[in-house]
Amino acid sequence: MIIDKYNIRAEKINSLLCVGLDPDLEKLPEKFKALKHPQFEFNKYIIEETHEYVSAYKPNMGSYEVRGKDGWEDLAMTMEYLREKHPDIFTICDAKRGDIGYTNELYAKAIFDILGFDAVTLHPYLGKEALKPFLDRKDKVSIILCRTSNLGAGELQDLKIDGKQLWQIVAEKISKEWNINHNCMLVVGATYPEELGEIRKIVGELTLLVPGIGTQGGSVKEVMNKGMNVNKMGLIMSSSKAIIFSPNPKEEARKLRDEIRQHSLV
Repeated sequence: MIIDKYNIRAEKINSLLCVGLDPDLEKLPEKFKALKHPQFEFNKYIIEETHEYVSAYKPNMGSYEVRGKDGWEDLAMTMEYLREKHPDIFTICDAKRGDIGYTNELYAKAIFDILGFDAVTLHPYLGKEALKPFLDRKDKVSIILCRTSNLGAGELQDLKIDGKQLWQIVAEKISKEWNINHNCMLVVGATYPEELGEIRKIVGELTLLVPGIGTQGGSVKEVMNKGMNVNKMGLIMSSSKAIIFSPNPKEEARKLRDEIRQHSLV
């Protein structure tokens, strides 16, 4: 199964760390801005600084799409570099796609076949039928939004239907009905650890992508205590800006990897 790619890497280097490759052009050091492919060159630098501590990389499409064809080219070059230099590291396209079936077929081809990602983040709002082009890809992972890390997440996600909050229903649907190819994960924000614990109870061993560590203030200790599965796995702990825009990305990645390790032993 494709999910094994992440688990094998995580076990091999004893790390659940994911680094978000979100190179906002305006925030890049001047030495990178002056280059022909600034985002790719910056990503290459971050990858080489952090890869020994990392089990997954997660580029956010918005960082590249805003630059048009130049951004797409830098993202494609980044993916080619990862496949060539670090093929065992799991790659996640943070695109949050979700549309009608035919459009999703095109999105799936672009993200999986053209760019070569292992996984993509998706909206569940249009239902299983609309996400079928992603869910049918047994060789790829669908990471579906469940309880997101942003402050306004509860506006819809906390709505109650027959006594259950919407995020609970999403967790049940994905784990019990949509995951027939064993290629689903969920997005659950680090900023809501109590909900994270409830979701772990609902989904069993399913792997959770957990953004919100670092600048959003999510607690590694709480996430690890609430979110690990019985094998002390089942988490992809994601941090982006706190690592890539720090003065020493290598040290920041190592420190977060070590903190995650520390709490996995509790």
